[in-house]
Amino acid sequence: MNDLSITIAPETENDAQAIERLLERTFGPGRFVLSAYRLREHVDHLLELSFTARIGTLLVGSVRQLPVCVGDTQALLLGPLTVEPPFRKRGIGEALLNRALAEAKARGHRLVLLIGDLAYYGRVGFKQVAKGRVTMPGPVDDSRLLVAELADGAFDGVSGAIRPDWSMAR
Repeated sequence: MNDLSITIAPETENDAQAIERLLERTFGPGRFVLSAYRLREHVDHLLELSFTARIGTLLVGSVRQLPVCVGDTQALLLGPLTVEPPFRKRGIGEALLNRALAEAKARGHRLVLLIGDLAYYGRVGFKQVAKGRVTMPGPVDDSRLLVAELADGAFDGVSGAIRPDWSMAR
């Protein structure tokens, strides 16, 4: 089972229910109290920057990206990223990350933030944000607040509260 034929494709509206069931299985109902979900309450993720992973027709993973601002600087918030437990540690999460970041860069985005483990996300270019430089709308472990620059120097001088990009509000 190590040579899985994985298809990474942009998320479609038809994927919503399957992704929600996947998120329920992998994160449970407690996910709605996390700070990142507060940002998702009024602004939808961008389908063109969100991806699914499938083995055949079976949905085994998903990653989403949400438009946010850090102070006055536009950015993306990556997440949630999830892979069905039986398919973890097979490169699916990293394939989803690489596709999401490459597409964001190709579309002119310069910054991507997330809340996660540096040991995992550092492999694809994320770095820890200095404590106090950026704040979330709720409690967050500062060591888990990460940023990836998709353009050289994109994070230089950027600081402030992370908030939804209200220009994209529904």
